[in-house]
Amino acid sequence: MRVAPLLLGLACLAACGRETSVAQDGGDTFLRYCAACHGPEGRGDGPLAASLTRPPSDLTQLAKRNGGRYDERALMEAIDGRRQIAAHGTRDMPVWGAIFEEEEKGTPYPAYQSLVRSRFLVDYLATIQEGAAHPPE
Repeated sequence: MRVAPLLLGLACLAACGRETSVAQDGGDTFLRYCAACHGPEGRGDGPLAASLTRPPSDLTQLAKRNGGRYDERALMEAIDGRRQIAAHGTRDMPVWGAIFEEEEKGTPYPAYQSLVRSRFLVDYLATIQEGAAHPPE
């Protein structure tokens, strides 16, 4: 019966490795696609920030500005960008959902892969929130 502990250990390693991978993938994706405007720490002070007509958001304050609640759904919609909300006005930020999907062309399920990349970003941004009243949902 030594197989059960071995399988349990392998399952734990796979799960633990996956958590690290998600956080790392989100952080890497953020640095590659977002840091030029939002800054490496997400504070809205990236090297391109001064050249934009509207300053980039301080992404460390999303939950604080929303009464301590980290709104994952709204953030997914903002990152993906394919659902234009007229009341929000013009969009300065690139439509990352379409960009990610285009980059994934030729791979299985490019639209799904695009959503996964957006999800990694949302999960990463949850880790840099300041002033959240409770953990991200």
